[in-house]
Amino acid sequence: MEYKIINGAISFGTNTIIEEINFEIKNNDKIAIVGRNGSGKTSLLKAIVDNEMLETGLGEENLSVIKIGSPTIGYQTQHAFSDLTATLEEEILKVYKPITDLKKKIEKLEKTLTIDTSDKVLNEYTDSLDKFKLIGGYTYQKEYELALMKFGFTKEDKCKKLSEFSGGQRTKISFLKLILSKPDILLLDEPTNHLDMHTVEWLEEYLSDYPKSLVVVSHDRMFLDKVVNKIYEIEYASLTKYKGSYTSYEKQKKMNFEKQLKDYEYQQKEIKRLKDIAERFKYKPSKASMAMSKLRKIEQMQIVDKPQKSDTKTFNSKIKVNSESGNTVLTVRDLEIGYDSVLSKVSFELFKGQKIAIIGENGKGKSTLIKTLMGIIPKISGKFTYGYNVQKEYFDQQIEFINEENTIYEEYEQTFPGTESVQIRKNLGAFLFTGEDVFKKINTLSGGEKVRLGLCKILRKEPNLLLLDEPTNHLDILGKENLEEILNNYDGSVLLVSHDRYFINRVADSLLIFEEDKVIYFNGKYQEYIDKKSKEVHVIEKKETIKKKKQPQEQRNIKAQIRSVEKEINKIEEKITEIKNMMLDEKIYSDYLKMNELQDQIKLFEYELENKMVEWEKLSDDL
Repeated sequence: MEYKIINGAISFGTNTIIEEINFEIKNNDKIAIVGRNGSGKTSLLKAIVDNEMLETGLGEENLSVIKIGSPTIGYQTQHAFSDLTATLEEEILKVYKPITDLKKKIEKLEKTLTIDTSDKVLNEYTDSLDKFKLIGGYTYQKEYELALMKFGFTKEDKCKKLSEFSGGQRTKISFLKLILSKPDILLLDEPTNHLDMHTVEWLEEYLSDYPKSLVVVSHDRMFLDKVVNKIYEIEYASLTKYKGSYTSYEKQKKMNFEKQLKDYEYQQKEIKRLKDIAERFKYKPSKASMAMSKLRKIEQMQIVDKPQKSDTKTFNSKIKVNSESGNTVLTVRDLEIGYDSVLSKVSFELFKGQKIAIIGENGKGKSTLIKTLMGIIPKISGKFTYGYNVQKEYFDQQIEFINEENTIYEEYEQTFPGTESVQIRKNLGAFLFTGEDVFKKINTLSGGEKVRLGLCKILRKEPNLLLLDEPTNHLDILGKENLEEILNNYDGSVLLVSHDRYFINRVADSLLIFEEDKVIYFNGKYQEYIDKKSKEVHVIEKKETIKKKKQPQEQRNIKAQIRSVEKEINKIEEKITEIKNMMLDEKIYSDYLKMNELQDQIKLFEYELENKMVEWEKLSDDL
C-alpha cells in the first residue's frame, strides 16, 4: 500500500494554509503531523480524505495524488448513528460484519452437511473455516471486549441502547468503531483528548502494534514519542519531513537549523570575499579576467537561504504573588466528594510553593475535588481548610466569561475596572491578543484563544494558590511548554488536574492518584511514580516465582492432571475425526438417517471436548 500527494497546496479564499505538500504514506508508517494551532494540521488530514481540497503547489510538478493498492481510509467525524435504539454491542459488531456474516455461513453449512456431504459443500465449509481463522474469527470478541473495558464501558453497558449514552460517550463509541475497523490508513485528530491515563497507555500500545498505517495530529508529546516513527511539521506554510520520534524530530530540527545557519554565514563570507577581490581588480587590465571569474563563481553558486527561526511566538507572563500565604496552604481530611453518591474519599496537605498534580481514571472525582474545594459542589462529608492568607484562583476547563458577547477588550476591562487602556493592551498583548484581535467577540474565539484569555485574567489577579482543571486542553505544544515554564517559575502553590503526562512530569513535584477504590498521595515526580510502579510489579512477579518454586509437589500434581486431560482431549478428537471419515463413505452419506445419527454423535463429542478444553484452561491458569 502506498499513498502520495505530490506538489499539493491548501488554500481558503486568498489565504494559503500550506504552499507545497509532498506527503507520503507507506505500509506500517506511524506518522505525526505537528505545528502551531491554526497551521493547517487538521486541514491536511481532511485533504488526505477529500482530495478536492487540494490545488497545485509552488513546485514544478503538477498536482497528483497516487494511491497504490486502493487503500481504505478511516477518519473520525462527528458521527451520527443511524439507529439510536441499537445496543452498544450491536453497534460495535457492525465493524465485524464480514466475520459475523461468515460465522452465519459456517453455521448454515454445518446444517447442510447433515443432508449433503458432496465435495463442493465440504470444500466450501473447509475454505470458510480457513478464512474465518484468517480474518480473526476466533479473537474478535476478546478484542472488542478489551477495548470497551479500556474505554470505561462495563459489561452492563453492552446491553444499553445508544440513546442512553451521553454525547461524550457516543464520541468514544464512534472512535472505538473507527480503530477497530482497521482501515489501511487510520487518521486521528487529537485522539488522547479527554481520555484518562490508563486508556491513553492502552491506546499507545494498540496503535504501536497497529498492523497498518497511522497518521495522527496530537499535542501529547509522550504519546507521540511512544507511537510515531515519522514527523511532518507545518511551519510558515511549508511542510518538512523528519524521521523518528517527537524527541528525535526536536533534535534534528535544531541541528538542521544550526547547520543551515553555519552554511549560510560561511557562504555569505565567501561571496563578500569574492566580490571584494572583483571590485579591487576590475579596473586593472592584467587582473580584469580574474575579477570576472570571481563574479562568475558567485553566479554558479547554489545559494543557501538564511534559515527562518522557528515560530516560537506564544503568550508570556511571569506570575507575581500579591502576598504570601502561610506554610500550610490547604488541609484535606477524610473529604468525601461526589454528587448523588460518594466518588472518592480524599486526605492530603498542600504546602507553600508545592505543586500537586491530580491524576487517575476518569469518573473518580478529579475535577469534582477541585470544584468541591472551590465551593461549587457541596462536600458529602469530611472537611477541608485553607491556611493563613490564602488567595486562590480557579481555572475551569469549561471556561466561563462575564458575557460571551463581550469583545476580548471588554471582558478584560469589566474584570479589572479602572485599568488604563495602555495597561489593558499590554496585558492582553502578553497573551498574543494584539492589534484588532482585542475586538474579537468571545463567542468567536477558538479553544486555544479562550484558554489564553482565561489564563490572562487569572494570572493578572496575582493569587498565591492556583487550582487548575485541564489547563493544557486546546494549547499547542509551544503553548504547553510556555505554561510549564510559567508554573515552574511561580512562587505560589498549585493543585492541578491534567491528563498530559509530559506536562505533569515537568511541573508537579507530588501526585494525588485516584485509583479504583482509593486515593493515594505520592511525594515525587510522575516518572519516579512510574519507575516505582514498575519495580513493584517486578517484586510481585519475583514473589510469585519464589512461591511457585516452594510448591513443586502441587505443580507436579497439576501437570499430571493436565497430561491426563490432554490424553482425553486427543481421544475425543480422534473419535470425531473417525466419525467424519465415516461420513465420507458413499454408503453412509447416501443414508440420511445414518448421517443424522453420526452428526448427533459428533455434537455430543464436541460438547464433551468443549468441557475438557475448559478444564484444561483452568488447570493451565492454576499452573
